[in-house]
Amino acid sequence: MTDRHIDPERAQFDAFKALPRDTVIHMFNLVRFRERATYPDGHPLAGAGLTGAEAYRHYGAGSGPIFARVGGRVIWTGTMEAMVIGPAGEHWDAVFIAEYPNSAAFMEMVTDPVYREAVIHRQAAVETSRLIRCAPKASRSETVFG
Repeated sequence: MTDRHIDPERAQFDAFKALPRDTVIHMFNLVRFRERATYPDGHPLAGAGLTGAEAYRHYGAGSGPIFARVGGRVIWTGTMEAMVIGPAGEHWDAVFIAEYPNSAAFMEMVTDPVYREAVIHRQAAVETSRLIRCAPKASRSETVFG
């Protein structure tokens, strides 16, 4: 059974909020979709038979305008090809880095009422995910090696 990591736990969210709020942040996203989306009973798409990827596209359509309004942008995206170091069976369907001008912009997005409606699609779509806040390096010349 896969550990489901869909939404942040309270302690994780509190740790995010305790970090500096006035600097650019990068959010590293790893997302694995469900084979079939699972919407709550009574949702208009419950029982529609959408794949997780299709439900995630609904999430993007609904959340994208809010993401852009707060100054967010995707600065890198890629397709996982092979696990070189890590669990052999682990795979990710969506891999990307989102940049926000600061953590307040991220907080504004996730508390926006329109976003909160859109996130239902993400919850229906995602089997498990990782969302890792990163501080970008000051310059590209800085590397992990020195």
